[in-house]
Amino acid sequence: MQNSSDIYRVAASRFISRLGAEAAFFVGVWGLAAYRFEATASELAVLMLVLGVTSMVGAAFAGVMIDRFGPQRVLIWAQVAYVPAALSLTLVDSLDTLTVLVGVFGFVGAPMMTATSSFAPYLVKRPEDLERANALIEGAGSASFVLGPGLGALVLSAFSLDAVFYADAILTTIAALTVLRVSTPPVVREHSTHPFAELAEGLRTTYSIRSVRYYVLLGSAIWLGFGAFGALEPLFYRDAVGTGVETIGWMNSIFGLGLAMGAYLLTRLPRRVLSARGFAIGAVFVGFGSILYVGSTELWRIAIGSILWGLAIGVVEPLMRTLLHMDAPEEIVGRVMGTSQIHRLAGEMLPLAFAPALAARFGVQATLIGGGLTLSVIAALSYPEARAIDATALRVAERVHLETLTVDDEPISPNP
Repeated sequence: MQNSSDIYRVAASRFISRLGAEAAFFVGVWGLAAYRFEATASELAVLMLVLGVTSMVGAAFAGVMIDRFGPQRVLIWAQVAYVPAALSLTLVDSLDTLTVLVGVFGFVGAPMMTATSSFAPYLVKRPEDLERANALIEGAGSASFVLGPGLGALVLSAFSLDAVFYADAILTTIAALTVLRVSTPPVVREHSTHPFAELAEGLRTTYSIRSVRYYVLLGSAIWLGFGAFGALEPLFYRDAVGTGVETIGWMNSIFGLGLAMGAYLLTRLPRRVLSARGFAIGAVFVGFGSILYVGSTELWRIAIGSILWGLAIGVVEPLMRTLLHMDAPEEIVGRVMGTSQIHRLAGEMLPLAFAPALAARFGVQATLIGGGLTLSVIAALSYPEARAIDATALRVAERVHLETLTVDDEPISPNP
């Protein structure tokens, strides 16, 4: 490892900021939409569509900025902008206003995810250390998924729904201060004066490398199921299970426990798992896990399914990130991760076009089960491609690593 303390700082920042963000989304945003404003499935789909589109724009912009200025500066900028966006959600008085402000929330929130997912190559010298660095960072994020929704439920019970957004803003501020002292190599790459040209270059490279293209496209399929959950999960608990918004928080905390366990498990699995075939098999288990999650309306069964689903995603998420870092050219890793984030969001948005109609026709529970089954089938059918990639793709075995930028142990300025 180049500097373990920097990796821990990034992981800590990831944990703290996501702690508030998970509380704000699962309890705050969904609580406002589904319970205060009594949104229908179609209205929730529109809200999630707005969130997805603006997040895609934010992720694309962040990818270009990361390759220009490095992930640390982009992360700090995004965290500073995120605070007023989170606080603005305390002012909503209608579902329409909430939908508009959630768009701002998504635009400034996506760069935080993209920057964090791009950090590992800047923090390690050896490619073999990427897996551990990604597991630590993603494990920290998963741990916050354990506690974040539960924190939101506690804040809601003790104070109010608006207080959840105040807690998010405070935690994000602390996260920004935490990452100030991270030291990354100086970015000395030449870049175009036109960000759109850089973005286009990143897209072309992502799609032209067979292995990178496969990871990004199968990753999109993984998040198809999440798109259905984004529109229907609050209704699953409200209508099928018959519980309140606090239950969403607690069940997603259990899901987050599975995520943290999965991230830890990845570092203990055989090295052969770090492959396209390992990714394909993991995606099959993700689909089955989501089926277990929504296959029953009994809370104890939902809890077991939740932790197993989280376990599968906890392995697959950092695995995909590590594979992308290994195979993507170093000079455009930010744009590749931005493209991956765009595909993830697109995968989440696609079901919004038909999930409400399917739910109206077949029921919320059956629609969610169908989404998990679809993912498992897609992943299984992609296995021959994964096997071919492992047999022929050339790994990026050597990278040019710059020396760590130090400024007498002073915090690095977020200003360009």
